[in-house]
Amino acid sequence: MSVRVRAAMGSLPSYVAGRKSPGAIVLASNESPYGLLPSVAATIEGLTSSVSRYPDMTATRLVEAIATHHGVDARQVAVGAGSVEVVGQIAAAVVEAADEVVFGWRAFEAYPIITAVVGGHAIKVPLVDATHDLDAMAAAVTGRTQLVLICNSNNPTGTAVGADELGQFLDQIPDDVLVVIDEAYHHYADPALVPDAIVAFGDRPNVAVTRTFSKAYALAGLRVGYCIGHPELVSAVRKTQVPFSVSGLAQECAVAALGDSNEVERRAAMTVAERDRVAKELAVLGYDVPPSQANFVWLGIGEKSAALAAHCEAGGVLVRPFAGEGVRVTIGLPEENDAFLALVSAWSSSG
Repeated sequence: MSVRVRAAMGSLPSYVAGRKSPGAIVLASNESPYGLLPSVAATIEGLTSSVSRYPDMTATRLVEAIATHHGVDARQVAVGAGSVEVVGQIAAAVVEAADEVVFGWRAFEAYPIITAVVGGHAIKVPLVDATHDLDAMAAAVTGRTQLVLICNSNNPTGTAVGADELGQFLDQIPDDVLVVIDEAYHHYADPALVPDAIVAFGDRPNVAVTRTFSKAYALAGLRVGYCIGHPELVSAVRKTQVPFSVSGLAQECAVAALGDSNEVERRAAMTVAERDRVAKELAVLGYDVPPSQANFVWLGIGEKSAALAAHCEAGGVLVRPFAGEGVRVTIGLPEENDAFLALVSAWSSSG
């Protein structure tokens, strides 16, 4: 091969191959365990023939539906193939070579990859007690910083920062630095503790908020996400989207999902109840579980992480290890969570 390419930025996590294990319980990817929303299932049944045609490249119906849902102007909405692509679109729009991108670490593992792809320099600010250290993040912003990413609730630790903390942080950030608040897990957060950033900070021109249909809306396989921000920013973000990256089927299913809010909230509440139950059971087993505002829990067990994940996989349950740091466990159905807890209990007793 004569064409020069960049070196690979990392290999696929080991658990990806395990996802094909017949009968395995998958608690590794933060997906909804409840299947398609009723409205989405009906939409798919009626639109299967449409996949032979190109989708609306501007996703007009979806953009308008998202704008209506949040009470904003359609000019403030950009979409992409999952919020991970939207964050990438934002980075491509505002980050140039050698610009700095500041984010907490560990946070969403795509952040350093996205930063590298656009030629930026990642500034990783260590978490404190598994939570974003906003003071340290503000101090890390320099004249070369173009973008700050805040995953709230944070993936993989599940922790979140509140409205007052975020507001004070934003007050310290220069107006020419864009802050993206990534709210992929918004539906699982307690509104008394975690703000809706679209409502709380949507009037700030240098703040954008990303959301996804992959989690509470149960559309992980169809790849739909979006951001809401200042119209000038959104115009630039739209120009960086890969054409037709959101399929017509995905667009229509996302529109349908937005109309199923009561069912989304009901399912999210069931997940939250299970999350709190699992966290309490893990505490009884002696684990220090940070308070989660997401659809997963975090076990910060350091060097034991790979061993626990391997033990769970051998028992037919797939979890997500971060070597040397911890294990993230998605909340599934009650019987799936019970299977995980039984494996952890046995592993703890054995060693």
